[in-house]
This record gives sequence, structure tokens and C-alpha cells, in this order.
Amino acid sequence: MRLRSVVIAMALPVAALTAQGTRRQFTPADYDRATKMLGQNLNGLVVGGQVNPTFLADGKFWYRAVRAEGSSFLLVDGAKKKSAPLFDHAKLAAALNAAASAKYRADSLPFVTLDLSVKRDSISFNAAGKRYGCDIKVYACKATGDAVGGGGGPPGFAGRRGPRGLDVPSPDGKRTAFIRNWNLYVRDVASGAETQLTTDGAENFGYATDNAGWVHSARAVLKWSPDGKKIATQQQDDRKLGDFYMVRYQVGHPTLSSWKMPLPGDMEVSKIHRVVIDVDSKTITRLKMAPDFHRGMLGDDINMDDYQWKDDGSMLAIASTPRDHKGVTLRVANTATGEVRDLFTETSKTQFESITGYRVLWASNEIIWNSERDDWSQLYLYDLTTGALKNQITTGEGPVNDIVSIDEKGRIITYLAQGREPGQDPYLRHAYRTSLDGKMPQVSLTPDVGDHSIRLSPDNKYLVDTYSTADTPPASALRDAKGKLVLDLEKADISKLTSSGWKAPILFSVKAADGTTDIYGQLYRPTNFDSTKKYPIINNAYPGPQGGSVGGRGFSAAHGDKQALAELGFIVVSIDGRGSGPGRSKSFHDFYYGSMGRGNTLIDQVEGMKNLAKRYSWIDIDKAAMWGHSGGGFITADAMFRYPDFFKVGISESGNHDQRNYEDDWGERYQGLLVKNADGSDSYAAEANEVQARNLKGKLLLAHGTSDDNVPVDNTMLVVDALIKAGKDFDLLLIPNAAHGYAAASNYMMRRRWDYFVTNLLGAVPPKEYVIR
Repeated sequence: MRLRSVVIAMALPVAALTAQGTRRQFTPADYDRATKMLGQNLNGLVVGGQVNPTFLADGKFWYRAVRAEGSSFLLVDGAKKKSAPLFDHAKLAAALNAAASAKYRADSLPFVTLDLSVKRDSISFNAAGKRYGCDIKVYACKATGDAVGGGGGPPGFAGRRGPRGLDVPSPDGKRTAFIRNWNLYVRDVASGAETQLTTDGAENFGYATDNAGWVHSARAVLKWSPDGKKIATQQQDDRKLGDFYMVRYQVGHPTLSSWKMPLPGDMEVSKIHRVVIDVDSKTITRLKMAPDFHRGMLGDDINMDDYQWKDDGSMLAIASTPRDHKGVTLRVANTATGEVRDLFTETSKTQFESITGYRVLWASNEIIWNSERDDWSQLYLYDLTTGALKNQITTGEGPVNDIVSIDEKGRIITYLAQGREPGQDPYLRHAYRTSLDGKMPQVSLTPDVGDHSIRLSPDNKYLVDTYSTADTPPASALRDAKGKLVLDLEKADISKLTSSGWKAPILFSVKAADGTTDIYGQLYRPTNFDSTKKYPIINNAYPGPQGGSVGGRGFSAAHGDKQALAELGFIVVSIDGRGSGPGRSKSFHDFYYGSMGRGNTLIDQVEGMKNLAKRYSWIDIDKAAMWGHSGGGFITADAMFRYPDFFKVGISESGNHDQRNYEDDWGERYQGLLVKNADGSDSYAAEANEVQARNLKGKLLLAHGTSDDNVPVDNTMLVVDALIKAGKDFDLLLIPNAAHGYAAASNYMMRRRWDYFVTNLLGAVPPKEYVIR
């Protein structure tokens, strides 16, 4: 039988005594109360509020409404400002029951989506493993076969690095591309016939390879042309890279796996040779350009959105990022000849980041480009022929973070941005519209306070706006092209949630350590909070730089286990300090560029906690703690070593403690290229946690999965080794065969986390071996 977990040196300290001379004994009931505040118990208590519209040719749309009294399908007419049932639900239920010999109810029909006929006189859907067609004029249903569709998204759905799944479907869904033995193949979906497209793929020099070191799989990384005739991909050269090894523990001989994983400072890192493949002729056109580094302008890893196809597949735009991420070059390739033309290069003193990506307007020979050159993420219009800047599209403070829609004929662009609504949390996203020439004043489409997501009608006359905040439940509304309210659609029902005792977090802002910059966060208190008492404070932190501690600003019944942890008698906070991002200015985001350990948002975390303690007398700042996972594990150990007199307890899970032992593209992006000094030291050493480990004074629990292929476990072992050599007491929990997320052991880790804070911060005794189910 395989071990689930192993604990090393988990000795309990002598706890503080109560007035009666005994330690408080927590009971299973105390932990039960905390467990009730986990998402698994709360999420189902939030009903509705979301609208996922399906727009029709005439501008109307239908959606499935979920309310306390049940679900229904509604048809919305924006022009008439009204909604009505899409069909008679009672009659449809009766017709379906007759056809299926079932007992379905009108308020809970057995399907969540459907296909509506053009004439709107019939619908089809899956139910109980079969496909049904129903006439909604006479209300008659019949089974037409087995259920169809897998719910996996439309063909060619592209994620961060390409489509989901191992096979990549063509835009029409008739073919899929896949990898076998380092070469690229296509499969005809109808017949199953396979065609080999490349033949010269070799070990560690294959086509469409999915390997960035920290992420690796057998899926293909590529992008089909819109007409489905060509594929843009790359032949990835990993042949000279160092190997990464991982052991899986089991009865008998352990299993060893290995793959190529470049590290910061390595002489050789992954290179990609860009190619275009004509699928029918099996012709490979190698683009006439030097191999690119395995980098992307959208994040640190390669991203297929760095490719932009022309509709007919004749041209391909490519964004090339250098190894140090300090710039990007936009290129255009002729996919028949392989000729490549450089349009322009933009550089940055720190790291270049495109938050929205770019768009090519092939019909007008223009490019919409995203840049932070004025300290904010803005949009710019370039000439595709000359590469010259035509004009700046967006201006003002607050970063643009997404391009929603481009009306090329009307020369109007719709986008999301943050920090542009006076008096609101700057992290809240709002929708705006302006002209491509930048002359039209920015139009705010979503003025209500909240974090907004929108869906536009195909004719751009209407938008469905869904919004919320962490303390305000979701609502959805229909607005016109100027943002004027047309019709309220849905509002979430949280009556059951509030009846459970749930309380929203306190949203706050405090000054950063510079005394000027406002930083924002969320605070959680026990639901039985007593303002006359003092509570230890725990900071659940994630420093970024590619994200932050708080996460999304929208409504959620639970934010991890923050409220659950607070139930045990703590104040729990998350603070987005300077350096986290990229939801603020570039200078804010770059605050600790090049000093990952010395910066790490820590100075603002400490100052923020102190400022909160001045504001709220019930915070016991002398009992301060921190915990985090991944980058949060890095900052937690960092906090315990660099602020040993402030932080008394820390739990560091799966931390990337030394960027020299983490994948190359992340460290080299935010720390810069590793520079070796004449004395044998290097530019990364001062940021490594093991170098500071000798400063530990408080109680520290280190945890890691032994099969972590994202942040290798040797990151934690370097800290362990340094602590042992420094003669320090600490605690270590290793989870055999667990990856970066702890999977089946996640609840065990959560309980151990609760135990550690109860024991070392409250001086109490946790219930023995409590199980979170």
C-alpha cells in the first residue's frame, strides 16, 4: 500500500497556558464549524445571477435562468425591452415525459443547453443519454438517436498554449492534428484515416512539442489557419538541454521519469524553428528567420496567440520574444515562400508584457498593439505595411486588460480596463468603447460598481453585463451600445448563504511602505467575531509577479479556506503589494523586478498588516503569521527569514525558494538573466531563501509534493539543508507522489495547516487527526 504522506520532525511546542493553567482543547465541533465555511459546503447556496446568452440573427437572444424556484429558458428582445419564456415549459415537460417515459418537471428540465431551429419552432437537446427533438408549436417530442456532443468547447478552442486535449481539431472539426514519435500527424475524424505530415522529427527535436520544463505533455502545440488548410507550429530543439528527474515511490523498484528542463543561467535553453505546414500537400515551409527562444509575449511561456493568421492562410503574423523578455519583434511571414518581414521591435528596461496580445486587421492593413510604454497598458494602431505607428487608441490611467470586440467597418473597439472608474477599487474590470483613431471619447459601458464581464451581440447594439464584487452577489443586465440600462436580467439569490452564517470579507485599502501608494486587500473575521477580543493575524500571500494574493475581485461564496481558517479564531488577510500584477501600472508591477527575494512584496505585506492593526484594535499584531503555496510558499519562508521578529509562524507549501532551481522562462523574465561574478557568486544568490535560512526564529512548516514537476521538490530541500546546517528547529511535511497541487492529500494538508496555526499561534490543542471530508 502506497503512503499518503510522511511527516518529519513535527514536534509540538510548549503552548501558552490559559488563565486556569491549561491549554485550550479544540474539539471536532470547532473544526466542523470551520469546515462549513469551505466552498464545497457554500457554493451550492448561491443561486443564479449569471447569464450566458445565445444570440440569434435578429439580435434577440435566449438563456437559461436559474432561480430559487427552478430553472427556465427565456427569450430576450432588447428592442422591446422585455423577456418571455422561450417555450411553454409545462407543455414541453409533458411532451418529453411522453416520449421518454419519464417524470421530468417544468421547473427542472433535464438539459442545460439546446439547439433552436432558425424558425424557432423546434428545439433539440440531450437528455438521459439520448438526443431528443421537440416541436414547440404542437409540443411533440421524439428521440432521434444517442446524445451528441462532448461539451468540450468549439473546434480549435485555444487556451494559454494552444487547444485543450492531445489532439487539436481543425476549425471545421473534420480533422485533428496530433503528435506521434516526435512527428506531426492529422486524422480524418469521419474515417479515422491518418496522414503523417512530418518525417524528420527526432527525439527532443520534435514538432508541436509541449515542453516548457514546468509544463510538459503529449499534446500538440499548434494553430490551424482559419480555412483549415494550414498549420502553424514549431520544431522545438531541446537536444542540448539538461535533464530533470523525478522518482515515484511505490512497493518495489521506484519509477524514474525524466524530461528536458532548462534552468536560469543554462548555456542552452529551448529554441523553436517556426514552420507552416500545408496539410493536403504535406508541404513544410520553414520560415526564413533565426530560431526563436521558447518564449511568449503573453506570459513567460510560448503562447499560440503570438501567431495571427490571415483568413485565407496566405500570411502569418508572429511575435518573437528574446530570452530575457525585454522586448518583442512583430513579423509577418509569407506562408508559401517562407519570406519573413520585420515590422517593428519594442523594448523595455525590465520585461515586456502584452496583457491583451495584438490583433491584425488584414482588410485595412493595420495592427492593434498593446504596450505599457506610458506606464499603463494601452492600445495603439500601427500600419501593417510600414510598421509605423498611426495613433494611440486608448489613453489615461488604468490598464487595458482585454480586447472584447473590434468592429472593423465601424472602426470601433470594445475593451475591458481596470482603474478607470473614480472612487472604485482599481482592480475592478469595466467595459469601454472608443474609436480606432482614438478621437472618440472613451465610453463607459458598465458604470455600476463591480467586476464586469460582458457578451456583445453580433451587431454590437447590445451587451449582456454580468458583475459583482466580493461583498455583492452577481447580477446581470442588458445594456445598449452606449452602456444605458435596457433591462435587468438576473440577480443571484444568496438567502441560503447568509442563513448559513456566512459573512462577506471586509474590503480595504491601506498605504504601502512608501506612505503614498494605496494597496488593496480583503480581511476575514470569525462569524462569531467579538470586537472586545484580540485575534492573531494570518496573511495568506502570493507575491506574483504574474498575479497577486487576493485573486479575482468578483463574488465567491468561499475564497479558498480563508474564512474557514478565520473561524478557528484568527484574522485572515490577503494584500496585493507593489510588485504583484499586472492589474495596476507598469511601475507598480515592476516594483521588485530583479530582486525576487529581497522584494517579493514583503515590505508592503508587513506595512499593510501594521496599518490594519492601527485601524482595528482587535488585531493582535504581536501574533503575526503567513502561509502560501507555490510563490506563496516562497514569500512565506522569505518572510520568516527576512522579518524573523515580526512573523512568528509560517507555513510554506511547494515554494520556488531558489529561482536557479525553477524553470528558466519565469525567473529570467522577472529576475533578469543570471550573471556570474568573478568570485563565483551570481545575481540570483541573494534572492534565494536558503541563503537567509539562518535567521529563522519562529515556527516554520515546510511542505512539498515529491512528484512536483512544476516547482521541483529540491527547492524545499535546499532550504531544509540550510536550516539543518544552521542548527534550526523546523517542521517538514512531504507528500509522496503528489504534484504541485496535492490532489487527494489536499484536505489533509489543509487540516495540518489549521493544526499548525492553532498549536503555534493560539497555543491550543487541535482535535486529533480530524478529517475534512
